[in-house]
Amino acid sequence: MWGNPSHLTRVHEIIQEVKGNARGDGSEGTELAVLVAQTNRDESTYDGIDWGGERVAKEVINEVHKYESQGRRVTRFSIMGYSLGGLLGRYVIGILHQQKFFDKVTPVNFNTISTPHVGIPTLPTALSAVSSYLGRKLLSRTGEQFFCADKWSPKGRPLIEVLSDPDHIFYQALLLFPNIRIYANAINDLTVPYVTGAIESTDPFHDYRINGINIEFLEDYKFIIKSYTKPNSTTSSALVARRPLVSRITDSLPPIPPALRFTFPYNIMIFPFLPVLLPTFVSILLVRFSISSKKSRARLQSLEADASAGERLAHVVARLERELEAAALDVYEDPRGLASADPSPDSSEVAKLGSGAELVPQSESASLSRPTFTTSQLRSIDNLNKIPQLKKTLAFFEDVFNSHAIIICRLSKYEHNWKGECVLRHWADQFEL
Repeated sequence: MWGNPSHLTRVHEIIQEVKGNARGDGSEGTELAVLVAQTNRDESTYDGIDWGGERVAKEVINEVHKYESQGRRVTRFSIMGYSLGGLLGRYVIGILHQQKFFDKVTPVNFNTISTPHVGIPTLPTALSAVSSYLGRKLLSRTGEQFFCADKWSPKGRPLIEVLSDPDHIFYQALLLFPNIRIYANAINDLTVPYVTGAIESTDPFHDYRINGINIEFLEDYKFIIKSYTKPNSTTSSALVARRPLVSRITDSLPPIPPALRFTFPYNIMIFPFLPVLLPTFVSILLVRFSISSKKSRARLQSLEADASAGERLAHVVARLERELEAAALDVYEDPRGLASADPSPDSSEVAKLGSGAELVPQSESASLSRPTFTTSQLRSIDNLNKIPQLKKTLAFFEDVFNSHAIIICRLSKYEHNWKGECVLRHWADQFEL
């Protein structure tokens, strides 16, 4: 959320640099044309995945019409979304598919970077519990959808689950893309945790400093993981036991935020003021979120009341899928139907849960390596991982406070943000024109 087109400046520069002068395999070649969506920025990102997706879909269609008016033809289509933008992208392609857009335009690449594909899971920490509660209240429609607290579909299912349902147009549109690759931060992403960014139910990296995990990196992309192997539980326990207590406590603490990284003696002087600065900072944030959320709900009320709103793209898609959803819901809620599905770790976990129950698998309690997922989120993980062409690429930025911005070089004024350039170059190199 709180995104701005300027955040994608380096993304735009690198794809133009790597593919801007390239040509496709056709007789006349294919020229790259990049549209950086402008309609979702800052406070408008509070308005939900669906309304945001509508805006972007209209931008895409208008851009295609602009090229057609110039005597040029769009023949191939790719989309890349960062953070919330990845969910918007999944919604956009559903709208385009419903409008028969892909009957004339070939879908090629679908990519996301640090996107919460299954919403925001709940970790067994006080901070996560507070964030989950406040996020639903203070982030308007988007917050509700992030935490799967919305009832988007006619049968009351959250949008995150509908986006991942094989019987719905969003999932079917995703299958049309031959190249699907998602990029996620393995560690230190305070905004989009590994499990939702990488569409996994467990996190093997949460205690990477002490569990003895062995990580190998790509030679040409120094912060991208090539492979990793995790030792067995006996070896991991032995490694933890050998570490000094002070080291274990230090490693469990998050890095110091950049704003507090001062040289001596300023780094010492700032701490006495923290009891005043932190409550003030938090209060300002809460007020800002409340005001932005109130404005968003007013906008949404106006949009819903619009006489033409009944035929807006979000409502068209929802109306067309009512019959499919009723049949799919019956299958999902039938334990016998789930039990007969192909056995996999995630599908068996879903089978153990009652519909709508916010529980973890019964065999284990919640932990930092295994967050709490809703039934909808577990279904989404299971369905998305069944996409045969899905590829996952993990970035590993150590000793940073929050890797969410680093992965796309969002704050280029900070030198450590340039570490993410290897991720963008990997994406551009893998991009099929």
